[in-house]
Amino acid sequence: MDSPGKAQKVRVAAATAATAPDGGYAWFILLSCFLVFGLTFGIIKAFGVFYVEIHKYFETTATGTSWITSIAVATIHVVAPVASALSVRYSHRPVVIMGGLLCSIGVVFGTFARNLIELYLTVGFLNGFGYALTWTPTVTMLGLYFEQRRPMANALASAGECILTFVLTPLFQLLIDSYSWRGALLILGGLQLNLCVCGMLLRPLKATGNVTCEIKAEEEGLSLELLPKDGSEHSKPSCLEAEELRISEGSDQGTIKACLEDPEEIPNLTMKVQDSNNRRAELRTKIHCYVDYTLITNARFMVYSMFGVFAALGFFAPALFLVPYAHSKGIEEYQAAALMSISAVLDLFGRVFFGWVANLRLMETVQQLTATVILLGIVLLLCPLASSFSELAAFSTAYGLVYGATVAIHITVLAEIVGANRLGSALGFFMLIRSSGGLLGPPIAGFFIDKMSDYGTGFLMAGVALVVSALFLLLLYQMNLRGQRSTTKNHNMHTDKMGQSVRAEAKELDMT
Repeated sequence: MDSPGKAQKVRVAAATAATAPDGGYAWFILLSCFLVFGLTFGIIKAFGVFYVEIHKYFETTATGTSWITSIAVATIHVVAPVASALSVRYSHRPVVIMGGLLCSIGVVFGTFARNLIELYLTVGFLNGFGYALTWTPTVTMLGLYFEQRRPMANALASAGECILTFVLTPLFQLLIDSYSWRGALLILGGLQLNLCVCGMLLRPLKATGNVTCEIKAEEEGLSLELLPKDGSEHSKPSCLEAEELRISEGSDQGTIKACLEDPEEIPNLTMKVQDSNNRRAELRTKIHCYVDYTLITNARFMVYSMFGVFAALGFFAPALFLVPYAHSKGIEEYQAAALMSISAVLDLFGRVFFGWVANLRLMETVQQLTATVILLGIVLLLCPLASSFSELAAFSTAYGLVYGATVAIHITVLAEIVGANRLGSALGFFMLIRSSGGLLGPPIAGFFIDKMSDYGTGFLMAGVALVVSALFLLLLYQMNLRGQRSTTKNHNMHTDKMGQSVRAEAKELDMT
């Protein structure tokens, strides 16, 4: 057992509660995030062009080929919490640079693939792993740099996905025609090295610093403190902001309040624990400083995560199968690729315009998100009715507009649920929970396509999944209303008690 007074220190990198500048260098962070969106999810959406060539080359099923995109999307989601923790430990910049290198290596190795399994491992898993290390830290950094303009900033950053989809889809088709799909993948691998440049732009906020989690084992118990590295009393660490660490095994009292914003309010709590409990407390503190696992006890966050699962089932399948669906209707290659470009242009407009609308705060963002998700589901359900190029162009227009309106604000809603200081961990856990939808969406759509021999069934599956996801948003809105009513009721009760106290004091003064 540790001797009395012995202190154990755990040093972690944590962002202090700095004020978001909403300008200045924040615009370079926005530029970095813009390019990251384009070089990750933009490429995933444009990969439908490769899908057609790989499907023919390996003579496989729609389900088998769709696993490439599906594994990449699922890996992004699963690795997101790891990316968040690494960003806290090593800062965002080196993590994003490493992610860019992994993306490039994965795609370059994919050019030598001899079968689908090797494509799953390279273009799917390794490339997706790199995407997670670049996308998650960059979006988190954007949330730290913007507060008042956060909805608009998220919308502008996500517009990179649209613009690069618009540019890359016909470019990939041209490269495939000129150099085959393997040569096009090799060029794509070199293009993704630009993600390393995006990482270099991620400069930490000036108020960001290191803090020291210090665990003191005292004679009568255990106290836990989080102290700034420079000894400043004005720093407000956020790694365990206002959270309670509970130790339930082998202890009589299990509450330790750590990392509160106002250190003066930390109560002087002690408890008797054994040496094993001391080590358990230290381990939990280390983990919590990197990953805020208490989010899984947040009911609103979990409901929103379930929305993410069903939404992910329908988000990625349409972009993957739009080009093959157009081919099945007799539309030539470049016209089919143009459908993705049309969708990307309207996607861009939808993100910017509806991000601006969200910034006006005309309605709650969760209400706006619910409406757009329902509309997106309806548009996808109507897709199989289109057969000519003009009809598919109209579908691409509607799909791009509503899709852009949806993705423009879904991260903003997450930030409002958990707060900006917990956005990094929340984004990681949200992506992790959503991973099942991203993994299964394209293969499920591919299964229906193989069974029905009709690409339109893939769009029907995606539309149903999105309509179901909207039900969880309705539940979240009802939870928000109950929370607001509860807050109002407590405020009124507090006001009444204050009024009674004032009247009682006035009465005593009158009697004297």
